[in-house]
This record gives sequence, structure tokens and C-alpha cells, in this order.
Amino acid sequence: MGKKKLAVFSLAAAAGVAAAQSAKKIDVRNIGKMAVNTIKLPVPDTEEYPADRSLTPPMGWSSWNLFRTKISEDLIYEIGCAMKNSGLLDAGYKYINLDDCWQSSMRDENGKLVGDLESFPSGIKALCERINALGLKMGIYSSNGTFTCEDLPASLGNEAIDADTFAEWGIEYFKYDFCHNKGIPQRAPCIEKLLITDGKGYSFEMLAEEALLTGSARIVEDKKLGTGKYIDGISAALGTAEFCYEAPSEGEYNLTLCVRKKSNAYKYAQIRINDADTYEVTLPPTWAHTKDGRHQIKVYLNEGFNIINISNPVASRQVSSAMQYINMGKELQRATREYAEKNDVEEKPICYSVCEWGLNFPWKWGAKAGNLWRTTMDIKPFWLSVLSIYEFNVRLDKYASLGHWNDPDMLEVGNGNLTFEENKSHFTLWCMMAAPLILGNDIRDFVKEDGTPDYDNEIYKIVTNKELIAIDQDALGVQGRRISTGLVDVIVKPLVGGEAAVCIFNKGSDKTCTSVDIRKISENSFSGLEFSDLYTCKEIWEETVYETDGNLFFEIPSHGVKVFRVKKKAD
Repeated sequence: MGKKKLAVFSLAAAAGVAAAQSAKKIDVRNIGKMAVNTIKLPVPDTEEYPADRSLTPPMGWSSWNLFRTKISEDLIYEIGCAMKNSGLLDAGYKYINLDDCWQSSMRDENGKLVGDLESFPSGIKALCERINALGLKMGIYSSNGTFTCEDLPASLGNEAIDADTFAEWGIEYFKYDFCHNKGIPQRAPCIEKLLITDGKGYSFEMLAEEALLTGSARIVEDKKLGTGKYIDGISAALGTAEFCYEAPSEGEYNLTLCVRKKSNAYKYAQIRINDADTYEVTLPPTWAHTKDGRHQIKVYLNEGFNIINISNPVASRQVSSAMQYINMGKELQRATREYAEKNDVEEKPICYSVCEWGLNFPWKWGAKAGNLWRTTMDIKPFWLSVLSIYEFNVRLDKYASLGHWNDPDMLEVGNGNLTFEENKSHFTLWCMMAAPLILGNDIRDFVKEDGTPDYDNEIYKIVTNKELIAIDQDALGVQGRRISTGLVDVIVKPLVGGEAAVCIFNKGSDKTCTSVDIRKISENSFSGLEFSDLYTCKEIWEETVYETDGNLFFEIPSHGVKVFRVKKKAD
């Protein structure tokens, strides 16, 4: 097994929270409150995924919400043409993202993913080139599992070859789902001894009792079977075993872990050499009658003393997920860099979307893995789904930053039975939360028969609102914060230049009359607004401008919003 640079995790185990809720009993004001505010999770000690892949929340379109499994290269190209001809590209939407079912159920003779042989006969690279020719970027999908959500080939265990394939095709957006995931084992192997050889007759043995042990690691003597001593207690980040070995020369050696077979479960360990190189080993379940086993890898050792540290840092499923997603992110970076260097072309970096549904608290580690991370389960095209996701995601504002975004899932604007006001609110709330704006409706409806944009289309007016898009894409990169809540919420999003966006959101089933005092908002340092005797407030949806001493009174329809861009009036 080749060596990999891996993150080193804290020894503390992550706390877990069970969150099963009935749709009939749900209180959307309290969704995820405990999970957001109380979960403590070890964060991988590794660099963040490059922010420059998405310095503002990504904007584009995805195939899943509208077409589900029924996609083809002709259909996707038709959508790409609609994005360009409708003016969505000019409004900032640039990604055309394939979701599940783009791939064949078979890999090719080299183990590479291929497009569905019937619906994508020209291949994904050719489609990507056609999409690029429209001035758009191509996105693709896989799962951090043995299969995708639709039971097609996925990328767990194939991270390097799939990343290389995506780089070769010219992919610039990657959504990585969580179906059929198999976590990294928390159990570690029991070590009897280490054997180091060079393949030329040299051999050196280190017994279990020669190791320096930390934490819960301990020497166990199996007197009943009379089979000697072994190291136990290094599972789930609870302990380590460290050996010191003096190599006669620098170079590659064979390292054999001599292990005690103890369970019918997979075992995992990391072997760190001199705190520089880290190697992964995964041992299969034990079924054999013999008690002794071995696992071999090749390692690089320095001449003289070497420190060989053996541990299993996987303290929980949360840590397992973080390690897997971080690993894929590193492969994506490597693949695009190497492809550009090898072919003497400009690198096409990949915007990386972590999509494990918020199950393993990705807001705690997502910036280490990718550019955006799903915070919830899948969105649906009805109001309770939109509202529930908003209620959870709005609490996570402190985790968002430039190039690293909370993702409350794709937009359902224009889908299902959402009313006009609900569509407006949905889009507005996502913009206030600095969320990715990934459309999921049929954007072909935005183009008239003569090929020109249908500017009168109500949904088109919503998703191309320049003022709202500017709030979402603001270069300050701050997610809006809810500063008061009830049946009416007030969300504030600081903007560049000392301005702020203020959204008043009526969650109730009846229209309401309410007021807001801009002066009190300016007293909150988060807003970035200066205290003033007079403010200029532009109401985005009505396109009206007010000059006010701070007090605003208005009526908001059921499930509706008022949203303002506010600044201190110039002297």
C-alpha cells in the first residue's frame, strides 16, 4: 500500500447526538439546537481546502431536483444553452452540475468511471468541452461510499483514480455524497511484534514489550493459550505504541506487522514514521483458526534512529467522515495540479462540495475538506422542508467564511407547490445565509420561442434579482445572523463598505404588521453599521428607497419577507 499524508487527530472522542424527530411533532424553531450548540468534535490538524476555488458562494444549476435519474448528454447541453440564452450566466450562474445517474454501472478496463453508455455515448469529457464552449463550467457527482445513492459505482477506495479522471475531463465542481458509506474502523489491530527486512537477507525484530505505550495501550499476555504477549488498547484514539529502530542505511524497507487475531471485524491503524510520513493499514476480519497473522507494507526509513508510531485516531464516525472527505479533497488538489503540469495547460481547480447531510457535524471540519458542506438532509419542494432547513442552517453563521460555506442544499424555487411569496422568501433566505445558489428548476422555461429571455417569468425575476444576488455574493463573505426570532425573524448580514442587509421574515400563517429599529441593529457590532441619525434603506423586492431615522413600519404577508440594503446617510 502506498504512503499517504494524513491528518493527525486529537485523542478526545467526539460527543454524539441522536436526532430522530417526527414530522408531525416537529418544532422548527428548535431544530438542531442541541446539535449546533453543544457538539464538541476533534478537528483534523490539516490545512483548509483552498478558498480561492469559491471565494463567493457557487452559483449554478443541478440536474437532481428536476430530472432525478432521467438525464442525458443532449438534455444537459440543452440546459446549458438555456442558462446562457436566458441571461442566467450574465447574472452569475456558471456551473452545470450532473448529479447521480450520469455514470455507467461498469468502470472501464483501467478502472476509470465512464458515462452511461446509452445516455452519455459521447463521454463526459466531450460534454464538458461543449459546456465550456458556452462559457459555463461543468460539475459532476459521486458518493463517499461503495455505491452512489442510485447504486452506481462510487469513489470510496477509488479516490485517486476518480480525481485523476475528473481532472482529465475538465470538471470544475464536485459534489461528494454519503450513500453506502463505510466508516474507517475504530478498532485497531493487536500488535505482537514488528519485523523489518530489506528483501536482501537483512532482518530485525522488535517485540511488543519493547514499545513505549501511551494512553490505554497495554501489554497483554495470553497465558491460557501460551502464545506470547501483544499490544492492545490503541483503538479509537485511546492509546499509541511507539517503537525505536536504528536502520543501517537510508532507503525503503519491508515492515511486517505481526498481529494477534482477536475479532471478526475490520481493523485500521496509522503508522507514522518520524512524524513525517504516515501510512494507512486496514486488516480484514479474522476467520482463520491460527492466532497469529501478518500485514506488510513498504516504508521509507532514515539512516540511524527512526521513530515508528502506531495508533488509530478514529474515535467516532464523525472523525471517520472528516478523514475520508479530507482525503478526497487532497486527491482533487493533487489531480488537477498534476494534470496541468503533465499536459502544460492551465490548471482547472475544483470547487468541492461535501454532501454528508450534516450527520457528522461538517461545519466543525468542512473547511479542512472542501469549499461547502451540506448541513441538512435533502431539501424538498414544499414549505415545511424549506423552513426546517432554514431553521437549522441559520444557526451556523459562525462557521462560514470566505471560500468555505454552509450549504442548506439546492434551491427549490420554481418547483413543487411553493407560492410566489414562499419562492421569494426561499431565495431571499438563502442569499441572506450566504448559501450556494444552485438552481433545480426547469430553466428552459426562461427562454422564449424566439431564443430571448422571458423577463416576465415570475420565477426568472426571483432568481435573477441583482440586489439579492449581490447580497449573497458580497465580498465580505459573512453569513447573515438571526438577531431576533419568533413568528417574525430578523436576520442581519454585514456587507462591504459599512452597509448591511436586513431581512424581516414572517414565518406565520397570517400576514403581520411589524417594525424594526435600524439604530438598535447598528448597536450590534456584528452588523457593521455605524450609528446615525439618518439611514438610507433600499427595499429590494419593491425597489423603493427610504430615508429614516431608524424606525421602519410595514406589513408582511404570510411566509413573506421584507429585505433592505441599509447604509448610513452620507453627510
